[in-house]
This record gives sequence, C-alpha cells and structure tokens, in this order.
Amino acid sequence: MAFVRQIGSRASEDRLELLIEERLKPGANKERLDKRIWNLFGEKRAVLYTDLSGFSRSVAKFGIIHFLQTIYESHRLLVPVIQHGNGILLKTEGDSLMVIYRSVDDAVRSAIAMQNRCRSHSEHLTPEEKVLLCIGIGYGDVLRIGDQDVYGAEVNTACKLGEDVATAHEILISSAVADAVDLPKHAQLEAISDLPAGVGGAFRLKYDDVVLSSYAKVT
Repeated sequence: MAFVRQIGSRASEDRLELLIEERLKPGANKERLDKRIWNLFGEKRAVLYTDLSGFSRSVAKFGIIHFLQTIYESHRLLVPVIQHGNGILLKTEGDSLMVIYRSVDDAVRSAIAMQNRCRSHSEHLTPEEKVLLCIGIGYGDVLRIGDQDVYGAEVNTACKLGEDVATAHEILISSAVADAVDLPKHAQLEAISDLPAGVGGAFRLKYDDVVLSSYAKVT
C-alpha cells in the first residue's frame, strides 16, 4: 500500500507540473489551463494549523532533546483527536501540524477537543513540560496535491493565524470559517482587529463552556 500511495502522490505532482509548464509557454490559454487545474485538484476544505507557544524559547533554554520530547508528546495527544474528528493529518513542520477536514464543523469541534486535551494534560505539569497549543483555521477552495500538500488563500490564513497571531490555548478562525460553521452550544466569537497582511478578517473562538461529549472516548 505504501508503494501505491507513492505512485499516487508522484502522479499528482507530475500532472500539475506539466500543466504549470504549459501555462508558462508564450500564448498559453491560462484561463483554460486554470480550469483544468482546478477540475483536477480543486477541493473545498477546512484547514487547521497548529503551533506550540513559546517553542523557540524552550528549545534555546532546554535543548534539542526537550524539543523532540515536546513534539512527540504533542503528537501523542493530538493525533487521536484528529483521527476521531474526521481529520487528515497532511503534514508536520517542526512543532506544527497541518490538518484538513471535509466539514468545517468537524474542524472547529476537533480544535476545541485538541485544546481541551492539551489543557487537561498540562494542568499539573511544570511550565517547561506543558503543551501550549495555538490553532488557526481557514475554510475555502484549495488545490490538494495528493496526500502531501494543499495550496490556497485560506491555507495561508490558517497558517498565519495559528503561527503568527494565536497565543497559548487560543483558537482563531477566518471570516470564511465564521460564515460557514454551526457553532457548538455556548461557543462564542470575538472579532480580532490587529491582523497580519493577507488576512481579511478573523475571530477568536471562546470555547471554555463548550462540552463535546462525542470526544470523551478519545484517549
């Protein structure tokens, strides 16, 4: 099966590369080629991006082994929640995860479950052992290339919100997510005014009183 997945990923990359090469030729019909690319690779997805708060400072202070331990611990905590919440872990980048969901509701509920799990795990730990999670979520049209990557404006938004804006325990969502999601009971949105370039609008998800009984079985 691993060999089959490798073939599938390479086939997607090769096909896209050929279409991009054709698009670069003088006189190319870019509109027609763009439609072909979107027909082949276009999907509507929620994209969830995680980051760990204060991670660089922790690495500088406690060293590379602590760095690896914290990444391992975050994966141990989060991957079961992702799987239970109908997410696909597309890739890892250092202390960050990129996850895609077919349903924006699943993405938001999964994010709340992730935060609750990390907060519960970290409650009685020393500061350097805590898993302090930051999350950004976008939703919209993306180009998905096999099981390796996705591209799109809302992908960039999710990354910026999760990595550059969110602080420990926060879930930040784009305006597109806010427009599409059916919020869990007791969840609230708070508009964010100070945003990085390229992010049209975003909200802070207030989730402290939200109870997600369907995630209680995740261990």
